[in-house]
Amino acid sequence: MRVGASSSPRVVARAWAIRSLREFLLTLTDEDHSMCRVATDRGIFCKGFRKLNDAELREHFAGIVKRRPGANRWQLEALGNQWELARQTVNQLPLACDVQQKEHETCGGWDDFSNEDLARYCADLLGLDVIVTPQGTLTPPASAG
Repeated sequence: MRVGASSSPRVVARAWAIRSLREFLLTLTDEDHSMCRVATDRGIFCKGFRKLNDAELREHFAGIVKRRPGANRWQLEALGNQWELARQTVNQLPLACDVQQKEHETCGGWDDFSNEDLARYCADLLGLDVIVTPQGTLTPPASAG
């Protein structure tokens, strides 16, 4: 039985699911690895840059491509990672997902995920069997943020 699994899933608020996922995802990132890079390398969560084909990646980072038209995919991903980290610093936000929810430049951040997506990520990454709803019935502990 998975950790946190019970006979029936808990109903949780979308905000609780995002906070719980953010807390876990922050343990995977550091000053050199944005969530996009980690998701790409590990094949988890949204799959990061891996979810984009070459043309889509070039489109998402059109500003970088304009300055470095000969960049290959590996170089674009490396530059994209640095760009995401820089945006986190500028916006003073912990994850690329938070930045993109605000900026909607390379993706929609948390806005790209349906409640079903968030529930699946909670199961896959946290071992929690949940149903995510806009309000939910479970509120995060006061210490969760």
